[in-house]
Amino acid sequence: MENSQARFFNTITKNKILVCLALVFLFLSGCSKKDSGGGGTEQLDNYYFKATLDGRKINFRAANFQGGGNDDRWEHIVVGGFEGPWVPGDLIGPPGLSFEIWRLGGNIGTGAYSTPEEEKMTAKYNIQTANGTIIYNTYWADDKFNLKIDAISKKGINGSFSGTVRNEDGKAVKITEGSFNLPYEDLINP
Repeated sequence: MENSQARFFNTITKNKILVCLALVFLFLSGCSKKDSGGGGTEQLDNYYFKATLDGRKINFRAANFQGGGNDDRWEHIVVGGFEGPWVPGDLIGPPGLSFEIWRLGGNIGTGAYSTPEEEKMTAKYNIQTANGTIIYNTYWADDKFNLKIDAISKKGINGSFSGTVRNEDGKAVKITEGSFNLPYEDLINP
């Protein structure tokens, strides 16, 4: 009797393990693809927001592209991400980089954009500390930040960027090798 019970419980345990593995596999494979809207799927691995800041290569997490406007125009866009993950319960988040353009009544399309010529464009690098946030941006000294948008649509945005941001004390951060390929309104974590 004990052998049959042991075999019964071993069989149930093996089946539970197989079912759990199958569920994990289905969950992971379901999370790795995104409906592209055209009937196919796109790998989320193809999306990124990365740059080199003062010589440090960074592949930003929680990267996101948002924007909007009237009449199917892009009157405002924001692209940004964080250097690391947010730690639950931690009041100080990781440093973040973002850039945005406002053209109310206009349209932001493919092409080149630069500060300070593009008056309603800014780039920001924020470092949170226990004493407050240190903000580096293109406003303090009219620093040059170059953005090239190669494609923009409700499916996503891609392009490249480089430039300098500065804090109010005059300390600069040089941004090089910036590139992005992001879906519209989806968070991307490499």
